[in-house]
Amino acid sequence: MTKHKITRGIDGGLWIKIKRGKTKVEASIPILTDAQEFLSRYENHPKCVNENAVLPVLSNQKINEYLKEIGALCEIDFDITFHTARHTFATTVTLNNGVPLEVVSKMLGHINIRMIQHYVKIQDKKIGEDMSVLKNRLTKDKKMRKEIG
Repeated sequence: MTKHKITRGIDGGLWIKIKRGKTKVEASIPILTDAQEFLSRYENHPKCVNENAVLPVLSNQKINEYLKEIGALCEIDFDITFHTARHTFATTVTLNNGVPLEVVSKMLGHINIRMIQHYVKIQDKKIGEDMSVLKNRLTKDKKMRKEIG
């Protein structure tokens, strides 16, 4: 990804603005603080400077080869690919931290929300947390109704 795809967003923070290759949908993704710190480490890397790149990345094929080796060394029993990061971002980073499905879908460049639902599993932990909030709200409302009437 080239540096011109990082711009100031509506909130004044850094955002990635890209057109997704597969869907041609424009996606806008805010860059989290930790990611900004990570990216800043490579600002002066020779490959980044020469290619106007954000990171000195290799091809997807080469990255996937390295990820496969790392997975084997860590005894991970499923294939880890560059695309796995997309799934992890969608579930672990965003959905499990309360980002609405519609927002995640838009950041991933999906044309409609059905596209995200086929591979994003909302994990039981998140379901439990959300239902706990609802349960507390309903319990509070029930107590309030008893006090009033």
